[in-house]
This record gives sequence, C-alpha cells and structure tokens, in this order.
Amino acid sequence: MPHSKKATEVLSPTSKLVPLDRDRCILAFNERVLDWARREDVPLLERLRYLCIVSSNLDEFFEVRAAQHLDVLSPDATGLMQGDAAMVRLSAAAHELMDAVYALYNDRLLPAFEKQGIRIISHGERTHAQRLWVKEYFDRDVRPLLLPVGLDPAHPFPQVANKSLNFIVRLNGVDAFGRENDITIVKVPRVLPRLIRLPDRIAGGGVAVVSVSSVIRAHLQEMFAGREVTQFSQFRVTRNSELAVEEDDVRNLRMALRQGLDVRHFGKAVRLEVAAGCSDYLADFLLRQFSLPPEALYRVQGPVNLVRMSQLLDLVQAPKLLFPPFEARWPVELRRDQSFFERLQHGDVLIHQPFERFDAVLAFLREAVSDPKVLAIKQTIYRTGADSELMALLLEGVRSGKEVTVVVELKARFDEEANINWAEMLESVGAQVVYGVVGLKTHAKMLLVTRREGRILRRYGHLSTGNYNPRTAKLYTDISHLTADPHMTGDMERAFTHIAGQGKLLPLRRLWMAPFHLQKNVIEWIHHVGRAAAQGKGGRIVAKMNALTDDDIIHALVDAGQKGAKIDLIVRGACTLPAGVPGLTDNIRVRSVIGRFLEHTRVFYFRAGEHEELYLSSADWMNRNMLRRIELAWPVSEQVARQRIIDECLVPYLLDDTDAWVQKADGHYERLMGLPRQSTRSAQAALMERHRHRHASSLIA
Repeated sequence: MPHSKKATEVLSPTSKLVPLDRDRCILAFNERVLDWARREDVPLLERLRYLCIVSSNLDEFFEVRAAQHLDVLSPDATGLMQGDAAMVRLSAAAHELMDAVYALYNDRLLPAFEKQGIRIISHGERTHAQRLWVKEYFDRDVRPLLLPVGLDPAHPFPQVANKSLNFIVRLNGVDAFGRENDITIVKVPRVLPRLIRLPDRIAGGGVAVVSVSSVIRAHLQEMFAGREVTQFSQFRVTRNSELAVEEDDVRNLRMALRQGLDVRHFGKAVRLEVAAGCSDYLADFLLRQFSLPPEALYRVQGPVNLVRMSQLLDLVQAPKLLFPPFEARWPVELRRDQSFFERLQHGDVLIHQPFERFDAVLAFLREAVSDPKVLAIKQTIYRTGADSELMALLLEGVRSGKEVTVVVELKARFDEEANINWAEMLESVGAQVVYGVVGLKTHAKMLLVTRREGRILRRYGHLSTGNYNPRTAKLYTDISHLTADPHMTGDMERAFTHIAGQGKLLPLRRLWMAPFHLQKNVIEWIHHVGRAAAQGKGGRIVAKMNALTDDDIIHALVDAGQKGAKIDLIVRGACTLPAGVPGLTDNIRVRSVIGRFLEHTRVFYFRAGEHEELYLSSADWMNRNMLRRIELAWPVSEQVARQRIIDECLVPYLLDDTDAWVQKADGHYERLMGLPRQSTRSAQAALMERHRHRHASSLIA
C-alpha cells in the first residue's frame, strides 16, 4: 500500500504527545449531539429527532467499532463471558451515555410532550375504551404475526436479527407434553409499526399514542394458555455488521457481497439491551445465549428500540414543534435559462449545499444526458440511495447512446444492497460498471462529461465534498464544484482511467489523490506552513472536516504549531489530537460545530507567509481515507471563489458562539454559550440568512 516515508519522520519531535482514544472521541461527539435534545430553544419534535439520531449513532458505533473488543472472550465460573480491560472502560462510557439518553427521554421530553397534548400511554394509564381498542388491534393486527417459540432440545434458541424487537418470557408449570421448559421467545416482526396513534374519539384530547411493545406486554398472557407468565422482558441485540469479504479470494465481488448481505443481520452479538426491570435470571440467560460479557448488558428505562420513536414525528402534525421550513435557493452563480456548458466556459461555479439547491447538479447531468453533443459521462457512486433521480438519468444516458461509465462502490457501509441493485440495473442496459480497486473503497465524488464542440472534445467536471444523494443534500453541508478547467478535468480523466484500468496513475497537475499522494501533500503543506512560521513569515492553517485521527498528520500539525504556526481545526466528530496541551499544542485550537444540518464539508486552508492555498476534499484526515481509499482533494484557485469558501465555510464556524464546542487540553468539550441572545452567532443560522439575502439581491438585480 502506498505510504509516505516522509510522513513517519515527524513522529520523533512530538513523541510525548498522547493521542486521545478514538472510541471515546466518538462517544463524546454523540454527547454533543445529545445536547441539541436538551436545548429548550430547539423545537420539541426536533429535540426528539436529535435523541433518535444519538440512538442510531450508538447502534452504528456498536455494529462497527465495539466488535473489536469482543474478539477474545473467556467464560467465568458461572458460564458468563468476560471482556478485556479496554472493553470494560469503553463499556462504562457507553453505559453513561445511554443512561443520559433515557434520562432525557423520560424526565424532560415525555413531560414536555404531555404539556403539548401528546401522550405515549402505557397499559396502566389507558381508559376502558382505550383498552378495548388496543385489545381489538392486538387480536386483528398483532397476534396473527406472533409465534412464541418454547425452547427445548427440538426447539433451539431462534435466530434473532440485528436490532430487532423481541420478548423473552419465563413460564411456570409444564407444557402440553408435561415438560418443564420455562423459556419462550417471541419475535416482533419489523412490519409492525412501533407506534400506533389512537383514534381521536378515544384519545381524551390531543394526540394519544401506544407503543407496540406495550400492546404486546398487555396481552402476553393470552398467548400461553394453561401456563402463567412469571417474568418477561423486551430485548434487542446489536450485532457486528461489517461485511467480511476477502476481495482477493472472490471471483465476483458483487455476488460475494450479496451473499454477505443475507447473513449480515445475524453477525456476532456485541450488545444486549433489556428492559430495566428484566430479572437477573433472564438477563444472564440471554448473555450466555449470545456469548456476551456482563459489560455488554444495557438495562434501559424505556423502549429498547428508542431510534424507532422517530415515527412520532410522522404521527403528530404540529409544525410549531418543528424547525421553521428552510427552502434552499437556486445557486446564485447560475441562471436557470443558461446552459451549464456555456456558463462554465466563463469560469467555475460553486454550490453550497444545503443553502443552495443540489437540484442544480441534477440539472447539469440532465442537460448532459439530453445534449446530442455529449459523447461520454463518467461518474463515481458511493451513497445515492435506493430511489435516485440521478441514477435514473444515468440509465437514460445509456439508452440515448452516451458512453456511460459508473464507478460503483459496492462496499459503502449500509448502502451495499442499493449500490448492488443500481450496478446490476446499469449493466443490464449497457453501461460500463466498475467496482473500483481491490482493497480500496472509492470514496471520491466526481462526475465528468465529455462534449464535442467543433473539432475538439471539451470536458466539464463536477467534484464534491459529499455524496450524490438528493435526500442527504438537503441535510448535509457540502460544496459542489463545477468546472471546465482543462487541468482539473484532465486530472479527473486520469483518475477515472486509473480506477477502471488499474494501471499506473499518470501524473496529476491539480488534484491530490489517495492513496498515492494526498497524505504526503497535506503533510508537506503543514511542514511548509511550519517552516514559514519558524522563519518569522507567519503561518496559518484552518481545516474543517468530519474527523481527525491520522497519527502522521497529527504529529505534523503538532510540529508546525510548535514552530509558531496558528492552527484552527473545525472537526465535527472524533478528533484524537488534544488541543492546548502546554508545551505541545499551545498554538492549536479544536472546535466542533453541531447544528441543524450535519456538517460534512472538508476544507483545508494553508498560508505560508504570503502564499496561500485552499483545497476542498472528499477525505477526512483519517488513516483509512489517506491510505485505504480512493479520495480526491482539489484546489480552489479563482480568488473570488476561494474567498467565498473562506467566508462561508471557515470564518462563520470560527466565530460561532452558539452551536460551537471547544476542546480542552484533557480532551473534553465545552459549549460556548455566547453573549446575550440578540448578539449570539450561529454559523448555520448566519448562512441561511446570507443565502436568503443573496437570493433576494439577485432577484432585484
């Protein structure tokens, strides 16, 4: 695997630096997200949404990160498995966060919902009319889908899918054959809604909702004629969801991944959630069944599938409890009546999503598909979703006679099935589909259009910091960059040729590409800034990204900071570089901004003396992005465009004192509470207002 020897040489001057634990940093990020669910200035249903986001993030954390701590387990005298020291420490932090999630749900959100006339009613709180309705619903819609499985030698523990809702029941007495098998498992099908709204006529005013788990709990006894339910608990198991496919050993990666998807839901168990009142007998039984240590048991005060509470947002029609609608504007640098090809011949175009509409990117592709002068379209696909207009346009392009090449990353985590389906559909109509490079994920986002103009072929390109996904484009902050620059588009052509042909990468003039020279060039620029600072010329680095965990880059940053460079890092998620450590990172500041939209833009600004460069990228500063993925970074060279990126993607986030968190030397974060309310500065609020104003000004002009 390509690796920069020069990068490792920066380790020695800063060998005293102890990076922060990455897993703890991920949990700390989720604590910052959870703060939005605590904030009373956030609309109530949005607070619930943030709570569900944290719950979903924790699910993914266990599915992806926690499995590594369960590789070597041994049973104790009771037969329970024992985790290692690292798992015990990580588990304590995860338990603390989950306890905070449920405490917030029970102590603050549920009472707040009741004040708004929204009630989640337990069986004990239901009126006679409500109980009759729930009983009828159970008999009609729930009971026919439930099949209790009593455990005995002929009926082993059933396969329980990842994150599915289940009940474990303990019965007294004997079964119909006189046997004393006391444990039964009841699986709750995913087709059942997790929340059911009661009819208004029996709701008692406002909105009344019951959970499917409470419906089943209330009628468990009815499923066991002749026996008594003595103990029960809902439970959910989280499993390792990484698809382990040895690419070198398979002849057809697509088929191997599809087969892997069939068993993903039944990977190794990593976490067990049960109701807070679950007996030790049932909890220990489940731990042994799933070969889990006690640290993997989570007793929760509420639904074990808290993420599914997001269904409440669909059941309650209350706009006042949501964020005011925000309508993205058509990019100010584009005219709707102007051809993209004509516009790009006069200069590059930047689109700042979600403040400006991703629809413009679709319009660019739509024009390319319909233009008879366009001969070829090449595009990378990482996450585009199961229902994508963009993919439909590519299919249309093939049918209209264009040469369409699509690099589909089949191993995009949790999007594998959608990407496999798109790949098969594209191949079926004649597109050239490439699955990237063995051993490397293709995470770069680029679209290249080749058009005949007279006697020449001209290229037009689109590069992005985010995915080609119209849904997330409304929720994530990203930069789309449209260009006809021949050096940029020529580099894109070379990148596509390398990915498809897997030959030697030809020299690139403008783009930095991982795993070849992205890390090396980032580190060289950091050193360049450090040298300028040491010589008294001044050095400045401002970098915005999702995560910073690459050790070589971290040590280069520390070295530059020790030489006098002023460094600001805007890192949304995990950052293992500790800022403000005396004698080590005094000149480095780290902040995280959590807002209404998910911060996703990667921007790298370097200034060494009078020389400055600004790059956009698809890559975070993580080892996997630098050395185990196909990634791109590209310069923004036009002065006006570069200043716009600085003004919109960097400066507001450095000034934010409302949604920003500042990292302290010990690694923990403190939220900046700001000045009096009328003077506070929120980066995202400022950008929404800026683009409203820009749009209004363009209409006036």
